[in-house]
Amino acid sequence: MVWSSYGVGSKLKLAIETGIYETIGIDVIALIVNNILTFGAKPTYLTLLYSSTLLDDAFCEKVIKGVLDDADSLAAIKKVNFYFGEYDLGCFAKGIVKKDSVITGKNIVAGDYLIGLPSSAVHWSGFSLVRRALAQSGLLLKDPLPGGSGKPITLGEALIAPTVIYVKQVLDIISKGGVKGIAHITGGDLMDNIPRVLPRGLGATIYRDTWEVPAVLKWIQEVGRIEDAEMRRTFDMGIGMVLVVSPEAASRILQDATSKTLLERHGGYLAYTIGEVSTREGDNDGEHVPIIYDS
Repeated sequence: MVWSSYGVGSKLKLAIETGIYETIGIDVIALIVNNILTFGAKPTYLTLLYSSTLLDDAFCEKVIKGVLDDADSLAAIKKVNFYFGEYDLGCFAKGIVKKDSVITGKNIVAGDYLIGLPSSAVHWSGFSLVRRALAQSGLLLKDPLPGGSGKPITLGEALIAPTVIYVKQVLDIISKGGVKGIAHITGGDLMDNIPRVLPRGLGATIYRDTWEVPAVLKWIQEVGRIEDAEMRRTFDMGIGMVLVVSPEAASRILQDATSKTLLERHGGYLAYTIGEVSTREGDNDGEHVPIIYDS
C-alpha cells in the first residue's frame, strides 16, 4: 500500500487571479496520484481537502465541478471523497501494488531508454519565474499567449492548464512489462528527478530537441531572459513523467503511442524517447552521475 499527500501550493494564487477555478482541484489530485504511480501502484482512494474558512463556496463549487467533469482521467480510482476541514486545498490518496511488483529502479542498467510523456506546460514548479516573466513582459493574464498555435488562448489559460493525470496511460504501459523505473517530473524537474530512480553509479543522457516544448515555456524563457540551464532546473520543459524501460519495451511503447487506436483509447497521448541510461568512465565513488544533455 502506498500513501501520498500534498497541498496545491502557489498555483492556487494564480487560479484566484485568473478566475479559473475549475482545474485547480485536478492539479492537486494529479500531483498525488502521479506520485503514487512511480511505485507502480494503482491509486484506489482519494480525498480532496478544502477549507471553507479560507476559500468561499463559489470557489469550492467550481473546484468540485472541475474534478467531476474530469471523471475519465480518474476512472481507475474507485473512490473519491470531498472533505471540508482545516485545509486551504490539498489532497491525500492511497494506492495498492503487490510487493513483488513494486517498481524500485534496482534492475535499471546502462542502455535502458528514457521515455518521456508530455506535460500540459507549467505543472507545478517555477511560479516565481512565471511571475517575473509576466511582470517583465508588461502583459496581463487576459492577453493572448504570444506564439501560441491552434485554438487561441490567454496567458492565464496557458499558465493554469491542469497537470496531466497519467494513471490510465502509465498503468497500461506497466501492464505490458519492461518498466524499470518511473520519475514524476515535479520540483527540480528532469535534472533532479530522473537520478532519484537510478541505481548508484548510473546517470543518463538526455537527447536535445526530441520533444515539443510548449509555447508558454518558450515565452517565459524569452521574456524572462532565462538561461537554458535555469529553465531545465526549474520547469518540466514539456515532459511530465519519465519511464525508464528496456529497449524492447521502448519500441513497443512508441509504436503504441503512434497507433491511431491507442491514441483514441488514451485520449491522444504521445510518448518520446528522450534519452538513455549511461555510465561514465572513472565513476567509482558509487554516487549518482549527473544528468547531461547531448550536444
